[in-house]
Amino acid sequence: MEMPETEPTATKRQVWNAGRTVGAKRALKPKQIWEIRFYLNQHRRLRDRALFDLAIDSKLRGCDLVQMKIGDIVSGGQIRTRAIVMQQKTGRPVQFELLSDTRGSLLAWLERRGGTVDDYVFPSRVDHNGHLSTRQYARLVDEWVTGVGLMRSDYGTHSLRRTKASIIYRATGNLRAVQILLGHSKIENTVRYLGIDVEDALALAENTEI
Repeated sequence: MEMPETEPTATKRQVWNAGRTVGAKRALKPKQIWEIRFYLNQHRRLRDRALFDLAIDSKLRGCDLVQMKIGDIVSGGQIRTRAIVMQQKTGRPVQFELLSDTRGSLLAWLERRGGTVDDYVFPSRVDHNGHLSTRQYARLVDEWVTGVGLMRSDYGTHSLRRTKASIIYRATGNLRAVQILLGHSKIENTVRYLGIDVEDALALAENTEI
């Protein structure tokens, strides 16, 4: 006698992204950048202000940002106007600019932090010989954005990497320049990273008169 087939009882598991907004994180707008800077200054978070400014100017991935050493940004007792680091993900060097606001906040932080050219710019508070972890960096970004009233689910460490690149692209339409600044090996990666679509392309075309 055949027994009726029964469907196995599936164990219900909560999916990892339940209740979360997934997908590309938003870039910050110039007004939001200054709101975060004001927030960090107001709360006297010297290290965080330097970290935030460096993240915006460098356009680096979090793993590269937290491992920067003082010697990467300092020369002859001065903050460099340009720096270069080797990317962990691609193994390729990428160069970036350090503007006056960033140089000022970095100098203020390093004067308090001390250290040598071989020390990390942002040391770990747990292991003083190590660097700030990417997880702690992500937690700090969460604090910054929520501190100025933004939704934490909409922003992350890649928001800071994407911010200046997006502003440059919107202002110039020069995709190749943005590719170089982000250190992407393929321009297709830059297109995907910036979230460029047909509307963006048409908007640039409409603003170009011949």
